[in-house]
Order: sequence, then C-alpha cells, then structure tokens
Amino acid sequence: MLRDLNRSARRLWTGMISALAVAVAGPAFAEPALWAIKDKDSTIYLFGTIHVLKPDTQWRSAKIDQAFKNSGELTLEIVGADDPAVMQPLILKYGLDPAKPLSSKIGPEAFKHAAELAQGGGVPPQALEAMRPWLAAISLSMAPVIKAGYDPRSGVEQVLAKSAAETGKAKNALETPEQQIRFFADLPAKTEADFLRATLDDVDEGVAKIDTMVAAWAAGDVAELEKQFVTEMKGDYPELYELLLVKRNQDWASQLKTKLAGSGVSFVAVGSGHLVGPDSVQAQLAKLGIKAERIE
Repeated sequence: MLRDLNRSARRLWTGMISALAVAVAGPAFAEPALWAIKDKDSTIYLFGTIHVLKPDTQWRSAKIDQAFKNSGELTLEIVGADDPAVMQPLILKYGLDPAKPLSSKIGPEAFKHAAELAQGGGVPPQALEAMRPWLAAISLSMAPVIKAGYDPRSGVEQVLAKSAAETGKAKNALETPEQQIRFFADLPAKTEADFLRATLDDVDEGVAKIDTMVAAWAAGDVAELEKQFVTEMKGDYPELYELLLVKRNQDWASQLKTKLAGSGVSFVAVGSGHLVGPDSVQAQLAKLGIKAERIE
C-alpha cells in the first residue's frame, strides 16, 4: 500500500495542496517517540512526525517541548514545501505530462477508478489525464484525508516550523524540494504506475487506516508503526523500499554524523517511517558507530 511512500510524497503536496497524517493507544508510551544521539559537546534529538493531523490532536508533551526548547536549530526533511513559489514550478516540470494521458499509462479500469475518486474530490478528469501517475497518486490520496477533518496546517512540521520562527531558531533541511519530488518523478515507469494502483487500493480502505496509523504514532507504538510503514512496503515493493527508505536513511545518517561532529543541540524531525524498522536512521547510525537512545 506504500503508506510510507504516500507519507513522504504528501509533504510535497502541502506546497501544492496538502500532506498526510497518522493516531492508537499503546501501553508502554503515551506520547510520540523521541530519540537522541550525543557526544561530549553535541546532542541531536530525533523525532518522528506525521505531516497532517486533525486540529484537536494532542501530541506535544513536556519531554518533547523541553527537547525543542533546548535546541538551537530545527532540521526538517525539506524547507519550502508550503511555499507555492517554490513548489509550483517543480510540479509543472515533474508532475505533468499532457502529451501522454494518464489513462494510457495505467489502463482503462484503473483510470476509471481514479477518475471516480478525482471527481469526488473536485478534480476534473481532464486535469487528472494530464498528471503523471505519482502526482495523481498524491492528489487522490489527499481528498478523503481532508474530507475526514485532517489539516496540513496542523501537521507536526508546520507546528514546529512556526515555533522555530517564533523563538528565532534556524531552520535547516536534509533534502531540497526538488530532490524530494524527484524521488517520485524519477521512478521507473512501471513502478510509478504501480504506486498509483497501490494508492487506489489504499484509498478504498478508507480513513480508518489513517486513524489507526495516527493512533500508533501518538502512543509511541514503534512496533505498530513499523508494521504500518515498513513491513508491507519492504515485502511487496522492495525496489521502492530501497530507494525511498534505505538509501535516504543512509544519507541522513551520514549528514547527522557530520552534524554530531560539531557542537550544540539540534532538533531533527523526519517522517515516522524513517525512524522504525531494521533499516531506520538509527540502524544506519549504528553502522557508523553512533548509538541512538530512546528518551523515556
């Protein structure tokens, strides 16, 4: 179902339209998970995020707020996803393909399904036809999320970025918006079409799945998050898993090692799927000789 793929992509959609979400109770922790890596003069907090939440979702805690307050800067996956001036040219360049209709790439049955969903979300079929599969997947997956009351303005990154601006913290990014869009735009044609087909299946399962995911995140239930974000993708879509999770986690771990070699306190917030499972950022850091510890 490529939930982690959708989750990463929907952050980009915040700049175009919106982003994604996750919420279930876990017995051991009653708040989202937080980790830290340290050396003698540096601390880097690692926080897994959900990109779109309902406005009344309660996730901030004394522990999370203290870690954020102590940090001199905020690092996100990307900066600028909510700026149309940044995102619109990238969408025009990488997201549209009017010369090759979407229906010719995914077949009539899948396109009929997509068109029905698009119409329900206010997207006319002709606009859908001009989209590349990856952009159609993101567009279609967002409609039921927003209809169910989720709001990109309530997403964790948006809240943290606002707090950073209010407190004068610098904002940094692990990737550029163009880099992140190209993870999807550069997918092989078959894989990109499979992404859309899988998204259509996911949308049919309804918002209940999203609610379940957010519950796990809000409760700090990393085992359930691994099941939701990692296990299925790794088993059913190994090439996507390698590209969108493993390679990026390796790159981010390398960047964090460099950051740790400096000094000071940082707060790093990335999608929750990157901080769970056997190939997580923490696992990649361990390969570099850096131990991440969960803060309880």
